[in-house]
Amino acid sequence: MKSTTAFSFMRVLRAMNFSRQGIRSAWRDEAAFRQELSLMLVLAPLTLWLRLPPFDTALLLALMGLVLVVELLNSGLEAVVDMTMPDIHVLAAKAKDCGSAAVFVALLTLGGVWLTLAGPAVWTLVRA
Repeated sequence: MKSTTAFSFMRVLRAMNFSRQGIRSAWRDEAAFRQELSLMLVLAPLTLWLRLPPFDTALLLALMGLVLVVELLNSGLEAVVDMTMPDIHVLAAKAKDCGSAAVFVALLTLGGVWLTLAGPAVWTLVRA
């Protein structure tokens, strides 16, 4: 009989493999994901380098992760809509537009919060 720990460990490994496949697929097929991940690879080190208060840093990093999560969900939604509705349909368009809007709102939120929390530190460095 297999132990519960071994079963759970194998389940985690399988889940990690599916996640890896999803990220690779998004990187390969989704220009927006590549652009957003590239932006995060610049913003995250800059955020850490600014040595903001720990809560501000954590919030900004979490919002960066949130943008990527929303983009991955939007990409999945678009794939399902395209698979089930190859012809243009008003509800399919609505689903895809709402997914795109969710990414836009996440990006605006990150941008606004980043400018509010990190902007003054950047401005101080630029003026010095």
